[in-house]
Amino acid sequence: MEWTQIFLPIALSFALTFSTMPIFIGYFVAKKQGQAIREDGPKWHNSKSGTPTMGGTVFLIATVVAAVLMAAWKGFLTPSLLILIFIMVLYGLLGFLDDFIKIFKKRNMGLNSKQKLLGQIVGGIVFYLVYLSENFPNMINLPFVGDIHIGYFYGLFLIFWLVGFSNAVNLTDGIDGLVSGLGVISFGAYAIVAWHQKQFDILILCLTTIGGLIAFFCFNKKPAKIFMGDVGSLALGGLLGAISILLHQEWSLLLIGFVYVCETASVLLQVTSFKLTGKRIFKMSPIHHHFEMCGWSEWKVDLVFWIVGFVMAVIALCVIL
Repeated sequence: MEWTQIFLPIALSFALTFSTMPIFIGYFVAKKQGQAIREDGPKWHNSKSGTPTMGGTVFLIATVVAAVLMAAWKGFLTPSLLILIFIMVLYGLLGFLDDFIKIFKKRNMGLNSKQKLLGQIVGGIVFYLVYLSENFPNMINLPFVGDIHIGYFYGLFLIFWLVGFSNAVNLTDGIDGLVSGLGVISFGAYAIVAWHQKQFDILILCLTTIGGLIAFFCFNKKPAKIFMGDVGSLALGGLLGAISILLHQEWSLLLIGFVYVCETASVLLQVTSFKLTGKRIFKMSPIHHHFEMCGWSEWKVDLVFWIVGFVMAVIALCVIL
């Protein structure tokens, strides 16, 4: 795949998403269906109540269609690409059901945590079975150490990785444009790794995801005309975990996904501290809400978090390459 062709997957996915999103938004507006805002969230977020959601549905479909078309054209329609698409679609479907229940029943809670976790685990098991069938090694790669063979414990790690980062990205998706921008950075970093490893099937999916996210950002930036919803965030997180595994650079997601890790850690620390001491560490968690409560605008949170994500992604690339 020539470097001059890398813009084609981005452009195709962008065009599909950008042209379809207004129709999707128009439907939700006409039906007066939108996001219910958390009662325990920042009070100024109440003005966002009723904003159309489930926008991830559009860019996920556009990403998959563009990836399949480009991969078929270039001869890269491989099992690795198909299992990545499977994870993306399955986790997206879990999020879609969650979002649909929220909207249809006019409540802020959709699927319960056990239902989502079960679906995510099943997806992880299927992914691992395909992983083994393709004769990929049960080895985890550590920076400056190399590969460590851990046998079938790698399967447990794989499931934990997919589920963990799927939920981490979901927690991060709390303000306009944040995950859209971070996603472009994260998938951009892995596109560079895939190019370096000549895994062009994975490269194509990274590029089409970037195109879809850039187009979605045009509608999701503050003030958002539409939210991503769990359908988008769960799918993106699961896909990032799966890509890091197939590129055999699992550890890198701790840096490339540093913001997602911090968001998740802030929730865990907040819950643990409150249960043990009755005191909260942050004004509100996830941590992006803490900075909002400190007086930061959503744009400032976005920009600072994007810069942190970009710097950490560059550090990861320096170690890998």
